[in-house]
Parts: sequence; C-alpha cells; structure tokens
Amino acid sequence: MTAPAPFGPLQFQLVLLRRMADHQPDLVEDARLELSASLAEMREANRRWQAMLRAPRGRGTLRRYRSVLGEPESSVRRTVGDLECDALLWPLPLWPDLRFEVMAGPGGAVWNEWLVRAPGAAGPGLRTAADLSPWSCTVDEVARAFAPARPMEGSAPTRWALAFTDPATPGGRPRVAEFTWGLFQRLLPDGP
Repeated sequence: MTAPAPFGPLQFQLVLLRRMADHQPDLVEDARLELSASLAEMREANRRWQAMLRAPRGRGTLRRYRSVLGEPESSVRRTVGDLECDALLWPLPLWPDLRFEVMAGPGGAVWNEWLVRAPGAAGPGLRTAADLSPWSCTVDEVARAFAPARPMEGSAPTRWALAFTDPATPGGRPRVAEFTWGLFQRLLPDGP
C-alpha cells in the first residue's frame, strides 16, 4: 500500500470546493476538473482535513495552515477594536485574484479564516443585488458595497450571511447573501 500524497495546496483547495458544492455544484465541478482531481480525491482530501481538525494531538490551527500551505505570501499587522492581530495571506491557484486569509490573535489563536481580495487586485463593481454572481466577490466587498449590511450566522461552519437592502428596488428590498469560506455563493430568495 502506498502512502497518501502530502496534504498541500491542491488538497486544501479541494476541501474549500467540497463545502461550496452544496450551493454551486456546477462551478465546483468545473474547478475540480481544472485541478485534474477526481471526486474520490476531493472526498479523500475532505476526509483527511476533517481528521486533522479532530486529531487529539494535532497541530494548532495556525500551524496546520502553515504546514498545508507553506509560509504565507504576506503577513500584515492589524488592529481590530482594542486587539492587535496578524492577517496572513496565501495564494491559491483556483482564485488568482483572491488570497486565503487567516486572522491570528495573540499566541497564534485563529479568529477567522476565509478568502479575501488579493492586495492590488480590482474587485467587482457592486451597485445592486443583480451585480452579485457566484464566486465574484467576498464578504468584505459586499458589506462595503451595501453598507450598512448586517452580519448573520451561517448555516454551517465556514459559512456566513449578510443581510442588506437592495438599492435598485422600490423602498429597498431586503436581501440575504450567503458565503462559503468568504466567497459569495448565492442570494436567498427572500430577505430576512
């Protein structure tokens, strides 16, 4: 029996895709084929990732990301409220204009992990809900475009939702945008 391939950026992208498949199976299928990965490889990557998360003596979250993705492309010190944290960014080939961001607080505790726009990359022009298309924008971009957007709890881990008012509709129709790993997936049919 051969040892499994090292768990690296390819397998990590398959993990991200696995969660996105619930809302965008066609986009996930195209991305999986672009990565030349089989369904079995995607399932195996997810199984191995879940095992790493649940390992009793596994690496801490930040160390896990470093072991899987290597050293970050960049690290920026940020202040969030009264606390300072580090934002570590990794490129992922599937999304060249995005970066996987891990926000780590004092002692390396991970506060957040998701896809964000790469520094210097142009984001989409978002004026109305009609401008939102799957995988085109991030949580932060939608929150800024439709301020004051209200964060909502997602339907599963790694999912987020934002409630906002669509300025293109009479009286401002309430809408909810859903995200997986920080990347826009879909608009819910009805507002909150």
